[in-house]
Amino acid sequence: MLVLVALVGLGLAGYWWYEGLHEQLEHDKADTFIAIENGSTAYAIIAQLHQEGIIAKPSHAKLFLKTLGKDMQLQAGDFQFPSPISTIEALELLQDGRKRTARLTLPEGWTRFEIAARVASRFPGNPPLQEQDVFALMDQVGLIADFDPAARNLEGYLYPTTYEVESDAGPEGVIERLVQEFRSVWQTSWDERATALGRTRREIITIASLIENESKLDKERPIVASVIYNRLERGIPLGLDATNVYIAKLLGRWDGTLHRSDLEVDHPYNTRKIQGLPPGPICSPSAAAIEAALFPEETNYLFYVLNVDETDGSHNFYEDAAGFNRGKAKYQRWLATQRD
Repeated sequence: MLVLVALVGLGLAGYWWYEGLHEQLEHDKADTFIAIENGSTAYAIIAQLHQEGIIAKPSHAKLFLKTLGKDMQLQAGDFQFPSPISTIEALELLQDGRKRTARLTLPEGWTRFEIAARVASRFPGNPPLQEQDVFALMDQVGLIADFDPAARNLEGYLYPTTYEVESDAGPEGVIERLVQEFRSVWQTSWDERATALGRTRREIITIASLIENESKLDKERPIVASVIYNRLERGIPLGLDATNVYIAKLLGRWDGTLHRSDLEVDHPYNTRKIQGLPPGPICSPSAAAIEAALFPEETNYLFYVLNVDETDGSHNFYEDAAGFNRGKAKYQRWLATQRD
């Protein structure tokens, strides 16, 4: 009888303990980072979380670590504990040491000028670096030298996406992360395709950067690519205004408007005057733009202009100058109405 009572008592105690470990506790610290300092003992961490209102019954947590969780290692770091959360979930979360992170979003088509400004504002480092100092860090061609030996800076190789970056990361570490992401996106099969096209990696990224500026629609990017390749094959200047905008940024005179002087300037990037590609990329292209550069449509198009009958940013494409001139005239009439 006494044995039975003891077994029942143990069963009830076990159930009480299990329920206590898995009971969901609501707290008001879900949006707060809680710092667990290096060298903190497991019991000290439990006591801290109890004081913060995240663990209701520290005795349950301690008993768990003595028994079933004796191999569990609680780590230091900055942690956010969702609400509600159970004691066992809090302990499991503490197994992964982590630092506070911040989100960094770099839109497709940004140049290193815009990227430097955002990195300087979000991750200035300690001591803080100014925008021009971060921009100078983007001349670290050693980060990409094996991929593009001709690179003079990291333009085109700072991959545009959204990152979770450690809050105390400095600009140099952030830039390295952006280049690493580019490397992870580039596929080995793309090297074979570039070779088949008779293009270097640098040329493919340069073409992709042009496509990125010219169209944001994945479905028409290969068609834009075909126009670029057709003009290159026929020795026709590309005549892309995006390169003139880039020149204005390089010369420090971009004010948001493309002026006649920007179009007439003698410069290696002025695709109105040069034949062939500009010396290098003019922005950070997406994977979709890179794929379009590698796999262009087969067309006879040589021109395109914004389709003013649609609102999705699409274009009309033309094989000859006469069709293009009609489309351009329609676009200019529409543009005049937008200015009124």
